[in-house]
Amino acid sequence: MDFAFSDEQTLLQDSVQRFIRNDYSFIERQKLLLTDCGFSRENWQSFADLGWLGLSFDESSGGFGGGAIETMIVMEEFGKGLVVEPYISCVILAGKLIESAATAAQKEAYLAAIISGDLMAAFAFVEPKARYNLADISTRGEETATGYIINGHKGVVLGGPSADFLIVPVRTSGAQQDTDGISLFIVDKAHGGIACRDYITIDGMRASEVVFADVDVGVDAILGEVGQAYSLIEQVIDYAIMAIGAEAVGAMDVLYQATVEYCKSRQQFGQPIGKFQVLQHRMVDMFVEYEQTKSLVYMAAMRLDEGYGVLTKKSVSGLKVQVGKGGRFVGQGAVQLHGGMGMTDELNVGHYFKRLTAIDTLFGNVDFHLQKYATLM
Repeated sequence: MDFAFSDEQTLLQDSVQRFIRNDYSFIERQKLLLTDCGFSRENWQSFADLGWLGLSFDESSGGFGGGAIETMIVMEEFGKGLVVEPYISCVILAGKLIESAATAAQKEAYLAAIISGDLMAAFAFVEPKARYNLADISTRGEETATGYIINGHKGVVLGGPSADFLIVPVRTSGAQQDTDGISLFIVDKAHGGIACRDYITIDGMRASEVVFADVDVGVDAILGEVGQAYSLIEQVIDYAIMAIGAEAVGAMDVLYQATVEYCKSRQQFGQPIGKFQVLQHRMVDMFVEYEQTKSLVYMAAMRLDEGYGVLTKKSVSGLKVQVGKGGRFVGQGAVQLHGGMGMTDELNVGHYFKRLTAIDTLFGNVDFHLQKYATLM
């Protein structure tokens, strides 16, 4: 099978690589983390000008017609640069939900503004006690004469601090863990009934705890069909898993390369430590984990472009298991072979390891996806 990129895909990869190399050094990234919003609005506008914010959307939705392969290419390079801009939360999660379920008027009001960089969004889907179960939703929406009243709590809302509006899955009928009865709502974050507590995550990203207290929304805030949002949420989350898997591959690549270079230069007992056979074996094992993860990312991206079914779900869950195991192995190996300096803030190695650790817990950890894969089998 031919895995070579097309000319257009190669140009896309080159453009992202140039941006990371020229405008996104590790030192600049660390400076961004100290700002109020934790990323650069100027970089975000550059993403829009370069077409990256509209890359994953169909031309009929105002995008540029890219698919999962194009998203994979961008996210792998973002992983190499440890990009902190909220691309996953705004474009991949919120944007994909809007594209898939919104009316023409909603796309014009929200998706077009995301693509242009004028508005930012976040997907507030995590429930404090759900344990990765997308159907376990206690946030409820009570129907009124003009719309719905929303009450509940969402945790770890990635990109929440910078979002202008939220997409919120709400239970409008059924029991707490039913797949039926889940509806999506577009909610302005400035609504008086919304209380947010913003914080910095372990990998330097920004997230929010969001509480909804008698938040009244009209019927125009409903995204898609009432009570039928579960399958759409599951599909978009799987797309996001592929995206963060590609990001993990980029981070693992940098860690492996940096470790090899360090072991060539670090002297011990009168010779480079890279000449010790046991360390050579460790670095080979790191390379194998990286290659296996990259192969599964390619498979998941191709499955997503072909359609969404059981085979796609299996590929995505298999990828997530490998990302968790492989990312931990490569991250730990890089830290250990760099010695005590491996976890210092001044060296980028520890920051890549932290990002890989956070990716492991996003959208389901190793144990969750092993169980899911077994169920699909």
